[in-house]
Amino acid sequence: MLAASLSVTVANANPRMLVDVNTLKVIEHEDAFQRWYPASLTKLMTAYTVFRAIKAGELTLDSPVTMTKNAAAEPPAKMYFKPGQKMTLDSALKIILVKSANDVAVAIAESVGGSEQQFVNRMNAEAARIGMTSSHFINPNGLPGKGQYTTARDLAVLAVTLKREFPQYAPYFALEGFTTGKKQYPNFNMLIGRFDGADGMKTGFICAAGFNQVSSATRNGRSVVSVVLGSDSLGARADISANLLQKGLTGPAGNGPTLGQLRPYGETRDVVADISQDICTKHAAKVRSEGRDEAGRQKLGSPYIHELNRPLKLVYAGLIAGDSDKPAGDDKVAIGDIGDAVNVPIPIPRPTY
Repeated sequence: MLAASLSVTVANANPRMLVDVNTLKVIEHEDAFQRWYPASLTKLMTAYTVFRAIKAGELTLDSPVTMTKNAAAEPPAKMYFKPGQKMTLDSALKIILVKSANDVAVAIAESVGGSEQQFVNRMNAEAARIGMTSSHFINPNGLPGKGQYTTARDLAVLAVTLKREFPQYAPYFALEGFTTGKKQYPNFNMLIGRFDGADGMKTGFICAAGFNQVSSATRNGRSVVSVVLGSDSLGARADISANLLQKGLTGPAGNGPTLGQLRPYGETRDVVADISQDICTKHAAKVRSEGRDEAGRQKLGSPYIHELNRPLKLVYAGLIAGDSDKPAGDDKVAIGDIGDAVNVPIPIPRPTY
């Protein structure tokens, strides 16, 4: 068997999962145990580890998160906050789940865990505890490296666990965007506000993993989670996710196994896939550019995604008063209960993608 750290191209690998949150039934799966670079989907594990720390009474959403030199040195995507500047944990969570800021993810890890490595150790311990049997993390933001991998099956376990164990934090994953007071950041998840019932969760991209998305939606009391890995564009991952969610919300539950009953399969499940040659080439970039309309927006093919014919609802997420020159009044939504913050929108026109 090839070593888990070996990175190769796996032909035609396109892992995906569709799971009923209430029954845990697996409605559809493909290459579910193929190891994959998690990219920024890692931040779902970061958020889960934070929620567990809050539950244990170690800190609150009002606790400060300090930007350190180590965190500020992370590569983009990032917020470019300066070492010593502070934000609340509430703001930091919004930033990593919408903007996917790598510097803020490390700042969270250091503030919650004492050090980045101690937090990563907790991430791996939590992953093992909830049954993510083929996952290992080496950082809290998803930047690739040896020993960083997950699977579609494990990401489904994580998503379902987040929804079932911490329903009070569900609004974090459904944010349409945030503002720092000086700049607006829309969510890269193109289903939020555009797919009926969409309520989260996270997107991620690196060359080796392609365009990835974990999504959830609820309608008429039925809740489903989808995982899509290795798509070739923003539009493709949104289309596939929407089609899977629609199937899960409207089709039969099926008689398939539960997440816990699904057995490993696939000869290459211990190899970390690398699809860089299919994603980050001039030809691939040209194909993606042709997938945009004249206004520069990503063309979407799923009939279940509709236009958002209203302004985005934004919340404040940024530095604590005194650490920035944000406009007066932003503090009203900077700190406090996430439910209250989400219900105080700051509308801006719909962005283009």
